[in-house]
Amino acid sequence: MKPVILAPFPLSVIRHMVLCLAGCVVMCVMLSGCGVYSASSGRVDENLQKVAVQYLENLTPEPNLGVDLSDVIIFAIQSDNTLKVVDEASADSIISGRVVRYTLREVMTTQELTVNEYQVQIAVVLTFTVRATGEKIFDKRRFTGTGNYVLNDPQGTSEQTARSEAVEEIVRDILAQVVEDW
Repeated sequence: MKPVILAPFPLSVIRHMVLCLAGCVVMCVMLSGCGVYSASSGRVDENLQKVAVQYLENLTPEPNLGVDLSDVIIFAIQSDNTLKVVDEASADSIISGRVVRYTLREVMTTQELTVNEYQVQIAVVLTFTVRATGEKIFDKRRFTGTGNYVLNDPQGTSEQTARSEAVEEIVRDILAQVVEDW
C-alpha cells in the first residue's frame, strides 16, 4: 500500500478554519447562555407568585413620570412571566414607592462654552412587601438610571430617548431585584 502524502494547507485556508472554529465556539457559548434564562426564577419563596404594582408617587416636576414608570415596570414583570401582575387584593406581594428625582445634567460643552450634551437622571425608591406578613423583601431601595442626548443630534437622540434609556436601566435593575435576587 502506497502512503498518502497530504499537501500542507495554505495559510489562508488554516486562518479561515481557525476563524470558523472560533465563530462556532462563540455561537455555542452565546446559545448556551440563552438557556440560563427561563420562565421560572431563582426566587427563595415560591409562594409569592402574584404581585401588585402600585402607581409610583411622583415627587418630580415631570408630569406623569410616576404613572409612566409604573406602567413600564408592570409590562416588564408581565413580559418576564415569572410573577403574575394582579390587583392588590389578589396579590401575594406589593411593589410601592416614589419617583424622587428627575434631573438634566450638563455633560459636554462646545468650544464656545455652550452646552450640547445632557444627561437625564431618574431615581426611584421602592419597597417590596409580602402582603400576608408585612415583611419587606427590600425597603426603600433606590434605583437610578441615566441616558444621554445631544442637542440637534443628527442621530435623533432627544430628551425623550434619554429618558427612555434611563427608565429601561431602572426597570432592568428592579426586575433583577424582584425576580432574581431574593
